[in-house]
Amino acid sequence: MFPRPPSDFDRRVMKVIKSIPKGRVLSYSQVAVRAGKPRGARAVVAALHRLSGIPWWRVIRADGTLAREVALRQSAHLLKEGVRLDGRRVLYSRPP
Repeated sequence: MFPRPPSDFDRRVMKVIKSIPKGRVLSYSQVAVRAGKPRGARAVVAALHRLSGIPWWRVIRADGTLAREVALRQSAHLLKEGVRLDGRRVLYSRPP
């Protein structure tokens, strides 16, 4: 089975995520709004599973926590970029 080509929404999500500066984060819902689908936070999660080559670690939950499944890898990337964390919670990141 061949991977499907990215949808228009996938491309918009990719553009938004690539525009997040190092050391900054957005929530899934903020990405969805900026990609033109205000109620599409879950669609952003799905798009991230399909897309590669983007800084996925800069997208977090609305409550400021990291997803349990990828928290170790995500926190390593964020710490390297200067984001302050307390366990799985982002303490400080200036908004992009």
